[in-house]
Amino acid sequence: QVQLVESGGGLVQDGDSLRLSCAASGGTVSSYDMGWFRQAPGKERDLVGAIRRSAFGTYYADSVKGRFAISRDNAKNTVYLQMNSLKPEDTAVYYCAAGFRVGDIGKYNEYGYWGQGTQVTVSS
Repeated sequence: QVQLVESGGGLVQDGDSLRLSCAASGGTVSSYDMGWFRQAPGKERDLVGAIRRSAFGTYYADSVKGRFAISRDNAKNTVYLQMNSLKPEDTAVYYCAAGFRVGDIGKYNEYGYWGQGTQVTVSS
């Protein structure tokens, strides 16, 4: 059973960059479809980006396309979310998730394993 631990969140200013990391143990990230979700207070948990097990498919929410990039380092068993040109509306708790043969990659209930989340706050 894979365990996921996120890191890299913090408080930044409008226009800054952050890189989130999701380190896996008990399983290999290359065996799962991996997703990054975020949840702001009072809102639903939404997909930010995802990468298929095959790594040939990456997906992004329209709101982050061109600014965020998801990648995977199999040697480090880690998935990353590079976030550039951050905006105040990107403020949320960011979660890493793993799913085996995910059908709808945008649905959070398709993922069986979750990290504890890391807070990202973007000030204006």
